[in-house]
Amino acid sequence: MDEMLEKYCGDFGLWQMRHLVLTCLAWLLEGILTMVMIFADREPAWHYLTSHAGTTSRCSSEPGSWEWSGGNGSSTMSEFGLICGEKFKVGLVQSIFFAGCMIGAGVFGHLSDTKFGRKGSLTIICILNAIFSILTAFSPDYWTYVLFRFLSGFSTGGTGLCAFVLSTEPVGQSWRGVAGMSTLYLYSTGIVVVSSIAYFIQPWRSLYIASSIPSLIFVIFVLPFLHESPRWYLVRGKVDEAMKIMQKIAVSNGKQNIPYDVVLALDSEVFKEDIPNSQFNIKKAINGSILDVIRSPVTRIRLFVAVATNFFCSIVYYGLSLNAVNLGTNLYLNVALNSVSEMPAYLLTSLVLDRIGRKPLAIGTMWFSAIFCLVGSFLKSTDETWKIVRMVCGLLGIFGISGTFNLLLVYGMELFPTVVRNAALGCSKQAVSLGAILAPIIVVLGGGVPFAVFGACGIIGGFLVMYLPETLNKPLYDTMDGLQEAEAKPGLVTLD
Repeated sequence: MDEMLEKYCGDFGLWQMRHLVLTCLAWLLEGILTMVMIFADREPAWHYLTSHAGTTSRCSSEPGSWEWSGGNGSSTMSEFGLICGEKFKVGLVQSIFFAGCMIGAGVFGHLSDTKFGRKGSLTIICILNAIFSILTAFSPDYWTYVLFRFLSGFSTGGTGLCAFVLSTEPVGQSWRGVAGMSTLYLYSTGIVVVSSIAYFIQPWRSLYIASSIPSLIFVIFVLPFLHESPRWYLVRGKVDEAMKIMQKIAVSNGKQNIPYDVVLALDSEVFKEDIPNSQFNIKKAINGSILDVIRSPVTRIRLFVAVATNFFCSIVYYGLSLNAVNLGTNLYLNVALNSVSEMPAYLLTSLVLDRIGRKPLAIGTMWFSAIFCLVGSFLKSTDETWKIVRMVCGLLGIFGISGTFNLLLVYGMELFPTVVRNAALGCSKQAVSLGAILAPIIVVLGGGVPFAVFGACGIIGGFLVMYLPETLNKPLYDTMDGLQEAEAKPGLVTLD
């Protein structure tokens, strides 16, 4: 596949650019659907209706002596009474959403590698996203709201995963790192979009309905123009369908038609020199599962380290994002600034990715974030000046960990072959969701504790990356056999 892209189709031309942009619009959906809860579950302003001499807490005030400034429907906290002894339920529903993400990532990771493919799975996911988001808006009570947030998490968990693999698999080796690092720009844009929507549409029910509209637009106006991954067709034994897409890529990129005597071959077939060329187009579907990844000594350690690294990275990223409620600054502005601060990180890491490699860059960005988190843990939010300094530490922490988060997607894709790629990335995404489950609980602790925990997680994650191999200038493998053969013959694994 990589050889055909380089020789006949073009590593990254007009077709790949269009495909990348359209597919990555799904990341905008994930940003909206994930971060909408920050605003839907926020604590609204309130005021006293009667004299409250000596009383400054709602929990110790007489019933009816105060009210929510925006009415009971302004957030789930005000409508469902999630204050005082019930305040833990705000963090609970957010954690349950990420629990749904964890399960959905595993399910859709497996389905996209097997029956439904990358595009088919993404179609199902986006339809479910719209349905569950609308149903959430009509939740009559707290526990129904929890149920629909879990189901929303289930569908959201596979969105970015399927979109990332679908958008980057048709890209050639020389551009794959840069293309992969570009995908999360739209995730950050989605957070800015939902911040803007929430500023103008503050009632939580209306906000959830508004946040479902982009998913419907994507299903109707974008998905029909996307193609399935030719790599998925190849490993499923559908060589003709894969070749049709490769021909489209070549023509769209201004290349000549691929010669009729040139046909796609799996990497495991290339290493078997006794197979005649005429047999390359006679294939059976090759299946793989996460058990194959665990059984192989080559991929086993990669999986365990990737899962652990993504777990610690997730705690830092989602923790810093959710911790905006503890900073005492404007919530809408702070969330938007956090997302904007991610974009320079994506640009910087993409510029140096192919110069210094995946491994040192991942370590450096995690430790950069950890340093500012630790500094923030020692700052007291006693006045406005220190609040702003702590907010800056949070922004720089987000800057560093965003670069890591984006990089780990590219890194993870290159560590595993096509036949198990989404399943392995699904495990990493599950680890991300597990970290996100813990993040709201850490944020609830308040003070300098969250920053200290985030700093420790960043340091540990950096040390874990040291156990992963460098993947710079290495091709994407199709099968487990192809990867193992290449590892056994080091001279075959680079594409310089």
